[in-house]
Amino acid sequence: MKKRIVILGSTGSIGTQTIDVIASNPDKFELYGITAHSNSELLISQAKKYKPNFVIVTKDECYPIVKEALSGEDIKVFAGIESVCDLVSMPSVDIVVTAMVGYAGLKPTISAVKAGKTIALANKETLVVAGELIKELALKHRAPILPVDSEHSAIFQCLAGEANNPIEKIILTASGGPFRTHNIEQLQFVTKADALKHPNWEMGAKITIDSASMMNKGFEVIEAKWLFDLNMDQIDVLVHPQSIVHSMVQFKDGSVKAQLGMPDMRLPIAYALSYPNRLNNDYERLDFLKFNQLNFEKPDIKKFRNLDFAFQAMKTGGNMPCILNAANEIAVYGFLNDKISFLGMSDLIEWAMENAEFISKPTYEDYVETDSMVRKITSEKIGI
Repeated sequence: MKKRIVILGSTGSIGTQTIDVIASNPDKFELYGITAHSNSELLISQAKKYKPNFVIVTKDECYPIVKEALSGEDIKVFAGIESVCDLVSMPSVDIVVTAMVGYAGLKPTISAVKAGKTIALANKETLVVAGELIKELALKHRAPILPVDSEHSAIFQCLAGEANNPIEKIILTASGGPFRTHNIEQLQFVTKADALKHPNWEMGAKITIDSASMMNKGFEVIEAKWLFDLNMDQIDVLVHPQSIVHSMVQFKDGSVKAQLGMPDMRLPIAYALSYPNRLNNDYERLDFLKFNQLNFEKPDIKKFRNLDFAFQAMKTGGNMPCILNAANEIAVYGFLNDKISFLGMSDLIEWAMENAEFISKPTYEDYVETDSMVRKITSEKIGI
């Protein structure tokens, strides 16, 4: 039977590529529902082309536009985050692809987990903000969490067949972004246009800026802790400019397994949707004669402080990763809107981690309050 799939964030980079995978495998998947925040035009276009059962837009002002545009279609149209939570909980849904950007993905992901759905996790902030809570709920409701991030998918694939072999450590690879070879003096003057030019991946603006600042890799470190039940000293990061080795696992005998492939997000998306099987495709294959030299470097945490902040937040625990994430979302917004500099993003995050209220054993309500409070104080700090 076809797997019925709901995509949270269908208009973003991961969402559009997920639709591409589904459309290429109509005998295996059915696009059951799509959601977006405010990109009405693309959401409407996707709905008309792929005919999902449900379409939800979470920005209230966009609802009349989407509703009117799809009035002649046999598609149910709703608005608001509560409608998204209802959709992912429906018995007819098999897989929920969480591709929403940022903290906004937490609440619907929790609803999907409580409904026992298979989660294809692309929204890394869910585990960054509330990893302990998500893991507890996933175990309780028997909801599988399959990673979509290329790095975590690589680890997941390397662990196939290794259930009885403990991990010594994992090695997450990072491209280094557009500023890998810049010094701190040069970073003082980089612009958002510079930061949005990723050398290897095509991504949305927020994740591209996170990659440039290496916060994206910091989030992946925290995410890996929860996905693979690791301690902080079991997680390493290496800069790998070619983005061919997507990550590695070292076992207790010293053996290292790596997953390699072209930098194409459709590969980990397809693996998450079809797991434990692999799908045939015509994507570009890795030619080792073209990539006959693979380089690895130690990340510079003095230059890219956000990576160090993520390790600090993971070590501190409690609601500190939630503070980290909320401050970063405001910092990225401020940078994209010319309110702070590239290096100013790290200054703002550090300030928030030092000044926000720390809670050692947070509840879901504490996460909600922390996110709201940190957004408020950091927004005031940079005048937005």
